[in-house]
Amino acid sequence: MINGVIVKQMKRIPDDRGKILHIMKGTDSEYDKFGEVYCSTVYPGIVKGWHLHTEMTLNYVVLKGKIKFVLYDSRENSSTFGETQVIYIGDDNYVRVTVPPFVWNGFMGVGLEESFIINFTDIPHDPNEIKRMDPHNNDIIDYDWSIKDR
Repeated sequence: MINGVIVKQMKRIPDDRGKILHIMKGTDSEYDKFGEVYCSTVYPGIVKGWHLHTEMTLNYVVLKGKIKFVLYDSRENSSTFGETQVIYIGDDNYVRVTVPPFVWNGFMGVGLEESFIINFTDIPHDPNEIKRMDPHNNDIIDYDWSIKDR
């Protein structure tokens, strides 16, 4: 587990009409302040990453589908510096993952359908505080995104 990353089981409340999927409450310990909420989607086998925020804290949940969410700790003062963490988020594992600033992250759609991802952040998007890196070819993170069948 990467230092500062929080994985929290979230409530799903089903009834005869459908279900409620909790995302974030103002009383949650991970809640600092509201920045923005947005939804992105990813198709199966597609990788979105790597990116790192210098100020923003991310809070990801997957409402439908499934992703392989990968984090890499590039913080030199962190006890988990250089470590990689993989979390499968989605239909079988409805969790919220909180990602602090300066942790690289990316995700890949897995399964057979488009995945819908919500990100609840503590500040509005600012293109000056995000860094991006090719998910397959870079000098920092050595990670193989291919599906492993063993």
